[in-house]
Amino acid sequence: MTQSIHTPPPPTNEPIKSYAPGSPERAELKAAIAAQRGAAVEIPLLIGGKEVRTGRVVDVTEPHAHAKKLARAHLGGREHVEAAIQAANAASHEWSRMAFTDRAAIFLKAADLLAGPYRAAANAATMLGQSKTVVQAEIDSACELIDFFRFNVHYAAQILAQQPGSNAGMWNHVEYRNLEGFVLAVTPFNFTAIGGNLPTAPALMGNVVVWKPATTALHSNWVVMQILREAGLPDGVINFVPCDGPTLGDAALPHRDLAGVHFTGSTGVFNRMWKTVGESMANYKSYPRLVGETGGKDFVFAHPSADVDALVVALLRGAFEYQGQKCSAASRAYVPRSLWNVVRDRLVAETKKIAMGDVADFRTFMGAVIDEKSFDNCARYIEAAKAKGAKVLTGGTCDKSTGWFVPPTLIHSEDPRSITMCDEIFGPILTTFVYDDAKLDEALELCDTTSPYALTGAVFAQDRAAIVKMADRLRHAAGNFYVNDKPTGAVVGQQPFGGARASGTNDKAGSFLNLIRWTSVRTVKETFVPPKDWSYPHMREA
Repeated sequence: MTQSIHTPPPPTNEPIKSYAPGSPERAELKAAIAAQRGAAVEIPLLIGGKEVRTGRVVDVTEPHAHAKKLARAHLGGREHVEAAIQAANAASHEWSRMAFTDRAAIFLKAADLLAGPYRAAANAATMLGQSKTVVQAEIDSACELIDFFRFNVHYAAQILAQQPGSNAGMWNHVEYRNLEGFVLAVTPFNFTAIGGNLPTAPALMGNVVVWKPATTALHSNWVVMQILREAGLPDGVINFVPCDGPTLGDAALPHRDLAGVHFTGSTGVFNRMWKTVGESMANYKSYPRLVGETGGKDFVFAHPSADVDALVVALLRGAFEYQGQKCSAASRAYVPRSLWNVVRDRLVAETKKIAMGDVADFRTFMGAVIDEKSFDNCARYIEAAKAKGAKVLTGGTCDKSTGWFVPPTLIHSEDPRSITMCDEIFGPILTTFVYDDAKLDEALELCDTTSPYALTGAVFAQDRAAIVKMADRLRHAAGNFYVNDKPTGAVVGQQPFGGARASGTNDKAGSFLNLIRWTSVRTVKETFVPPKDWSYPHMREA
């Protein structure tokens, strides 16, 4: 074995390709979209390196054209979850003892595979399976996931380099061990990058993983799994187990070897997982690590000195990109009365220009929401807002005849604690509230206390003293806080992502803060010349 300390390549953020007319990446992506639409694939489970077909299948369809089938996916039962846990445990010894440089090389290779030969396939699968436009897919399934792979290696190397001091005659060091058991990764539909990061971040630190992907993101997540296999990931390190939530929870959460949970999803689900873990404490070998990023009811708060043009663009992009299905999407806005008329008129005019449709048409700005359940949920909230006297300024008419299309919808509420100002909806619905300019403090209080969440938020002002005041008053209202920018679009290595309160454990994906949760430290002290007399000098006679 080579006796050397290896330094990983310094990471840089993956450049976003333009996909402009005539560009080679546009042609390649168009071809990948056509190929995937023309061949329905079969998606199995992957347990211990073996593909498992259960016969219990679901169709994977395009949300914007739900009659089109992309794939048929096999779902697992309790026995498959248990088999995945067993396979993970069997792989743990060898994987955890593999040199960090070798583990890191796998994920660095995965990044290069995704940046090169798999880029079009990953983006096409994300566009078709999750109804993302080309730019939204590119920043997610390509750039962000590439960044996760590369920056995680960089941060992990920094963690391993942290060592204690030593006095003369001794040598102290710490070992960064894997957690004892398996990590359960439960990933959402809305970001392919999250689907790839949640199982691989613990794996990089030497852990073995049971990965439950969202059934509405299986098409792209299976592409990620293929990339990891081609990159050289050993069998059993990450086990791919699509199944329903209760099946997973019943088998995995009370399991003696549960070492941790890496979760992104709803607050309600994470709360139930936490409760199950709490009730199962007597079963466990170790205290499980629980890391979760959950809901959000993200705000944009405008001061009277705000730049109206910048504010309107931030609201449009923050609320309606990817159909409002980002945990960070702008969902409620507080606008001063002095700016309201011009802001309202521009928002309405610009929203009406938004093109919604098939994401394979690169001219679209919005696709469809993910499935019928989400569609119905959005429609119910719009109708509930109307019933309570809120005014729909534009949008609000939903159509599911060909796809799960919810138009960009602007709601104006006179009640700052109305249902659409408080509840997470996860759709393209933005609710506005107008406050009196002279009542800034009261409006900030409303912004801070209306929602139980604290994920992202943005303030707009040209007055620096106002920015300072708003940032201080909203100190705990958002884990990612933006000044004169939309509350979405966190970049790995630049804005570590996560929130507190009902938005999760704030362990900041895309930083060392997340990776440190997936290691268990052992302190080692070696004394070179140990004492051979048990007594101390003060015990001797004068």
